[in-house]
Amino acid sequence: MPDLLLELFSEEIPARMQLRAADDLKRLVTDGLVEAGITYESATAHVTPRRLCLSLTGLPAKAPDLREERRGPRVDAPDKAIEGFLRGVGLTRDQLEVRDDKKGQVYFAVIERPGRPVDEVAADVITSAIRNFPWPKSMRWGSGSLRWVRPLHSILCILVGEEGARPIAIDIDGIPCGNTTEGHRFMAPGRFSVVSFDDYAAKLRKRFVMLDAEERRDHISSQAANLAFAQGMELVQDKGLLAELAGLVEWPVVLMGDIAPDFLDLPPEVLQTSMREHQKFFSVRNPATDRIEKFITVANRETADHGAAILAGNRKVLFARLSDAKFFWENDLRAVREKGLEGMAAKLADVTFHRKLGSQAERINRIAALAREIAPLVRADADMAEQAARVAKADLASEMVYEFPELQGVMGRYYAQAAGLPDEVAQACEEHYAPLGPGDAVPAAPVSMAVALADKIDMLTGFWAIDEKPTGSKDPFALRRAALGVIRIVLENDVRAGLKALFAKGYAGADGDNLLSFFHDRLKVHLRAQGIRHDVIDACLAMPGSDDLVLLVRRAQALGEFLKTDDGENLLQGYRRANNILRQAEERDGVSYEGAPDVKYATDDSERALFAALDGAEATILPALEAEDFSAAMSAMAGLRAPIDAFFESVQVNTDNAIMRRNRLCLLNRIREVMGRVARFDVIEG
Repeated sequence: MPDLLLELFSEEIPARMQLRAADDLKRLVTDGLVEAGITYESATAHVTPRRLCLSLTGLPAKAPDLREERRGPRVDAPDKAIEGFLRGVGLTRDQLEVRDDKKGQVYFAVIERPGRPVDEVAADVITSAIRNFPWPKSMRWGSGSLRWVRPLHSILCILVGEEGARPIAIDIDGIPCGNTTEGHRFMAPGRFSVVSFDDYAAKLRKRFVMLDAEERRDHISSQAANLAFAQGMELVQDKGLLAELAGLVEWPVVLMGDIAPDFLDLPPEVLQTSMREHQKFFSVRNPATDRIEKFITVANRETADHGAAILAGNRKVLFARLSDAKFFWENDLRAVREKGLEGMAAKLADVTFHRKLGSQAERINRIAALAREIAPLVRADADMAEQAARVAKADLASEMVYEFPELQGVMGRYYAQAAGLPDEVAQACEEHYAPLGPGDAVPAAPVSMAVALADKIDMLTGFWAIDEKPTGSKDPFALRRAALGVIRIVLENDVRAGLKALFAKGYAGADGDNLLSFFHDRLKVHLRAQGIRHDVIDACLAMPGSDDLVLLVRRAQALGEFLKTDDGENLLQGYRRANNILRQAEERDGVSYEGAPDVKYATDDSERALFAALDGAEATILPALEAEDFSAAMSAMAGLRAPIDAFFESVQVNTDNAIMRRNRLCLLNRIREVMGRVARFDVIEG
């Protein structure tokens, strides 16, 4: 069975687009082939900065033959109808078959088409894939009509079978197509031919091209770590930078250089950010001094001087970049020492946070007031929480954060330390933005928690007050992230606070009920990721105190575990049976059966036993709920399983005796009431 090899050779593809492009090429070609009836055994896509490659194995020699039957008009139909059918199927009247039908004889067309050779099908599919490729950005060059991410120089497309390899002709704007490609741009220029994927990969390797992106990543990572280790250093890991560098080079050559002594006293985050953003360098830390002292760069070629000239050029450019960073750092420190951190923050009065929500300075005043209110709830000193809130965003006015926005918070800590502020305040300056993502740690220090919660609640209540809520996939102000941040801080630090009371202390005019509903939606997503069913969460959300997230989650966890047991599952069925009978009776009779049942009307031992079981369960459940001992409440409910089962086995609820029937329906309502003190069991699914 033949194999197919396709390579699209171009100018450098942006690193951020490469992996998606490889997936898109594989999807477009394989989907197109399958739609045309061509199956395959395996498909593998590769990408380097200059080439997209797809290898398919186990293709058939041709597409399957097609046989199609189409029902036409009746034999005695008007000639125009028959002629229209003939045009549609491409046949003559004598080629039609006449078959008996319920309403008479009918024409049938039997259309048989032989399968096309696989290379013809592949040529059409590949041409369509290239012309309709979904690049995020593309360009048109030369005189052709093709749009591609960068100029496309050549197409390698061959079909490899028992008789050898043969090119597949693809005609796109005169771009050369055949069985040849090129190696490394500098180390092995010139074209060469290939006869199979293995031959292709091996010849590229000899010409200094690592085809596999994962291999390039692993090579860079291991070589960088080894270079650092050899000099007693540690590589600062950066997965994003590693992936980007693997997309910038076809033959990675890892080199390590020194950072000039002038810059070694810069904060390590400044060095790391500047080198990553401007130069695509890894940082290398000296564990003895805990400073960033070296850098690692990845070249795209080997040189006779083993990279000496490359490193010299990199050092020269790096010196200029770090000189700028040092200038910003020293200017900021001078401003802090002269005016203090609140003096730096004064500039924020001229910075608009949002046209409807005022300036950054006005927002800081709101956060400071809210942090003071929240402080007792997180066991923080109120004065210190307010002080931290007033300076936490001061670094937004610094030159360093203006140049590197990703350093906000980090630089705030350094400036707070330089200003001689307490450690708790400096820590809050850095941590109050957290958590920024699902894997980010949440603040645990009391002052940091107070400021972080105040920051996020002010943002949420503010945007709710001006009706700028997330819609669909649009969330320009990251309000979902802010809500999840509040949820995680509250839950992971066991903060007991009613959210609606906190919302009321935030920006005036926010709809607290609507905002709480938004929080509940975010909480559902968070808890589902932890394995708690959505219906279990809904059953607990309907209970009082649902704005106390710690209480809510404890209840949901206990209920979820209870429902996994046999007692829980069977008790749920008993509840449903009682609830269904009761609901049907209330609908039919037009009355409510919420009155108290009387044991004196009980006529069966199982009926009297259920009265006693409900009394006992309620006596245990109420204090257990008061103490927030949900496990004890669930255990008490488990004791209802057997009495409820026995009651339904022995007693007819809808008896002819009206007094007994009403009493038993009220008893069913008592089941609903007692269990309803724990959760809304009627919303739990089967």
